[in-house]
Amino acid sequence: MVKPSRKLKKTLLILGVTGAVYLCFRYLLPLVIPFLIAYVFALSLRPSALWVEKKTRFIVKGKVISIPLAVIGGVEIILLMIAFGILLYVGGRKLLLEAKLLLQSLPAILEGVDHWLMDNCSFAERFLKLPDGYAVEIVRDIITGGQTAIKSRIMPFLMVNSMTIMKWIVQATVIIIILLIATVLSLQEMDEIRERRDNSIFRFEYAMLGRRLTTVGSAWLKTQGAIMLFTMVVCSSGLFLLGNPYFILFGIGIGLLDALPIFGTGTVLIPWALFSMINKNWKYGIGLIIIYVICYFLREIMEAKIMGGQVGLTPLETLASMYVGLQLFGLLGFILGPIGLLIVEDIVEVYECWCCHDGKERLDPEE
Repeated sequence: MVKPSRKLKKTLLILGVTGAVYLCFRYLLPLVIPFLIAYVFALSLRPSALWVEKKTRFIVKGKVISIPLAVIGGVEIILLMIAFGILLYVGGRKLLLEAKLLLQSLPAILEGVDHWLMDNCSFAERFLKLPDGYAVEIVRDIITGGQTAIKSRIMPFLMVNSMTIMKWIVQATVIIIILLIATVLSLQEMDEIRERRDNSIFRFEYAMLGRRLTTVGSAWLKTQGAIMLFTMVVCSSGLFLLGNPYFILFGIGIGLLDALPIFGTGTVLIPWALFSMINKNWKYGIGLIIIYVICYFLREIMEAKIMGGQVGLTPLETLASMYVGLQLFGLLGFILGPIGLLIVEDIVEVYECWCCHDGKERLDPEE
């Protein structure tokens, strides 16, 4: 029987490992991801919890007594939630003020849209030599029909999906509660978890997976957070320079929209710029295009360059793995794609090293 060549072995190995990683990400990861997130939170809280635990130790009858790490971690989580709530309140108050100003200006905005629509309809009538009011009536019929269709469909949609929405809310609430409890328990049992991991026969695999998850997850969060922050700053600053009174509200909204790969800043800025240019507001339209171009290159450069540099992939590999992950796993694939690629590379590299140094065969790299 002919012995398979090294190229064939490596090809089969890559295909097998890739398939195994895909199956794990598809079916196993959703079951354990809340506990992985809780473990990461516990790791981030552990240094401060240990510091508080050491500072609050006291001796009673020769025994050292201290506050349990779980209690300290629970208090820290509550304090973080309070701080986050205060931040939401302060920021939300500013946003509500701008939203109130926007609602007060809404009648004038709608009146301007109506005048613009009527002017264009009149121009179309003159250009096409249609009877006066013909285009206006068509537009009004379209708007009326659209309103009727929306009203006739929105109630059945709400009735059919109300239970689904309630189910999602209940599931999200349960997951959040489990996440908080798992964080506290992980913080308390951290030493035991590490001891079991170090004594396991799969300790090398655990270390490799943990290292990759930590590296890619941290890099992705830092990159996306930086991109979102810079996008909000660029959009808010640009709209402020253009004289928009809602620059903070729109800047934050566009920044949050840009975090969704399906939408992006162009979903808002490009139609807005075209609408401004149609109204002959060239300065405003060109300003919006400039904002969009800056945000676009900012995302492309930072997402591929910075993240690729942190996780050890080239910008092209990072971009390709993120695209494949998006197609396979949705939005979460932006993290899972690079992680999966790195895991496949690590396992293949480990297997080859084992064959070359610990196994029975030493193969010619050119074979």
